[in-house]
Amino acid sequence: MLEYAEPVARLIDELKRLPGVGQKSAQRIAFYLLQARREDVEQLVSAIREVKEKIGLCSSCNNVTDIDPCKYCRSSVRDRRVICVVEEPHNLVTIEKTREYNGLYHVLHGALSPIRGIGPEDLKIKNLLERLRSTEVEEVILATNPTTEGEATANYLNRLLKPLGIKITRIGMGLPVGSDIEYADEVTMHRALANRREM
Repeated sequence: MLEYAEPVARLIDELKRLPGVGQKSAQRIAFYLLQARREDVEQLVSAIREVKEKIGLCSSCNNVTDIDPCKYCRSSVRDRRVICVVEEPHNLVTIEKTREYNGLYHVLHGALSPIRGIGPEDLKIKNLLERLRSTEVEEVILATNPTTEGEATANYLNRLLKPLGIKITRIGMGLPVGSDIEYADEVTMHRALANRREM
């Protein structure tokens, strides 16, 4: 088996930890970085460091942001009567691309998954309940992924929020079951929002 110098092997091991990066991709990236100009590598390192130092979570909706509250929560033109609950921050971007939704968001940072040991206490649900009790929200749109975990999360939230007397809707199934919102195009996402149903 081919052995790399220790720093190269360590870089490949670290790159393999990234989502979607296997052994071969990690090797390609590592050797690209070895051949790249020092300035280009320094810019990449600087960008990664800046993200870790300057990006945090919005204290209201849990979106990733460099200002608190985030631009969606501080906007004066967004409809504060509606909150769309998503699993991850990148799901919010997909919904925004439709230009159809103008309410607020709430990011859970995951979905219920007993197999992986993820329970309700591991998600950002507590501050959602606090928001709903202290604001004029009339509707909560559950826009979790149409996967087993996403459906379980939507059902759990539905049971949890129903007693609050707020209208609870689920995005329409314009999205194929087993896929992620992240990969939906604008038309599919538009149909999913337009066809949401009350739970």
